[in-house]
Amino acid sequence: MRILITIVWLINGLFCKILNLVPRHEAIVSRILGDNYSRELTVAIGVLEVIMVLWILSEFKSRLNAQTQISVILLMNIIEFIYAPDLLLWGKFNILFASLFVVIIYMNEFKLIPKKLLSC
Repeated sequence: MRILITIVWLINGLFCKILNLVPRHEAIVSRILGDNYSRELTVAIGVLEVIMVLWILSEFKSRLNAQTQISVILLMNIIEFIYAPDLLLWGKFNILFASLFVVIIYMNEFKLIPKKLLSC
C-alpha cells in the first residue's frame, strides 16, 4: 500500500508539476494564487510532493506523515473544489477520488499496520 501512495505523490509532484507534463496543474495554481509566479509556485508544490515521497519511504514519524498527507490532500482539494472545479480532471467529483485516497492513507497507517510498541 505504501508504494501505491508514494507513486501517487511522485506522479503528481515530479511528472505533473515539476516536469509540467500536465499543464492543468499550473492553471489551477494560477487560478488560485495568481499568474505572476504560477510556474514557480507549481514547481515548489511539486518539490514538496517529492519530499513527501521521501518522507513516506523513510517511515520516519509515519503517523504524523499520514496526518500531514490527509490534511494536505483535503485542504488542496477543498480549495480546488471552490476555486477551480472546471480545471479538475473529474470536475467536482475530484473530491470523491481525493477522499478515497485519504481513506487509503488512513487505513494503511492506522488500521492495516500492527500497533507499534511504545518504548519506555
